[in-house]
Amino acid sequence: MTTRRIATLAGVGLLAGFFSGLFGVGGGIVIVPLLVLLLAFPQRLASGTSLAAILPTAIAGSIGYAVRGEVDWVAAGCLAVGAIAGSLIGTWMLARISQGWLRWAFVAFQLIMAVSLFFVVPARETSLDYSVGTVLALAGVGLFTGILSGLLGVGGGVIVVPVMLLFFGMGDLVAKGTSLVMMIPTAITGTISNLRNRNSDLRAAGIIGLLAIPASFGGIAVAAAIPPQLGSILFALLLLFTASQLIIKGLKERRAGA
Repeated sequence: MTTRRIATLAGVGLLAGFFSGLFGVGGGIVIVPLLVLLLAFPQRLASGTSLAAILPTAIAGSIGYAVRGEVDWVAAGCLAVGAIAGSLIGTWMLARISQGWLRWAFVAFQLIMAVSLFFVVPARETSLDYSVGTVLALAGVGLFTGILSGLLGVGGGVIVVPVMLLFFGMGDLVAKGTSLVMMIPTAITGTISNLRNRNSDLRAAGIIGLLAIPASFGGIAVAAAIPPQLGSILFALLLLFTASQLIIKGLKERRAGA
């Protein structure tokens, strides 16, 4: 591994860690496109490596939000139960789906989430009222999140945070902290499955994850300082930027192969 490659992975880790803390995501929404664009990772390997790198990032971010009292542990548990099963399904699918399809599916996923975030007007201090229906709904969200986590290499925060804001009325900071806690078991089970399928570069994931840890605490501090609506808009703009870069790369490769 060259010095340039290590430096690039470190930069990816710092950026992913900051966005992880700021938006309550694992960082995969940043890691996957940057590995593809900057280091020419195949889409499948980028997804698997990202999921492994998310584990230390999610742990650090969870601690940062938990010490501030901004985690709903019941919701995190319900989400995690569904997400663990979903991540196994997603990683199984990852080894069987074409890389071209994966890239365009990931782009579509980013665009849908970006558009939805422009319509989110999150509160800061709200909590959930639990019922059997709420618990089942959370587990269902977790299942869907886990599938996309294993398939696309994202921690699931890009699904969980908007869903918790839009459909469950959870406060923005609690949604972010809860999302990060939910990712921990998902990342573990998904990474084990990816390693069995040889879809993960642990050395690259280790460098990214190590640098992401300190950066995540800076992101958490910024998240608490900015208005909730501004946070949602910034996240949407980030998704639009990364999606546009992948679209450009995909179109260039299609023209080159024509």
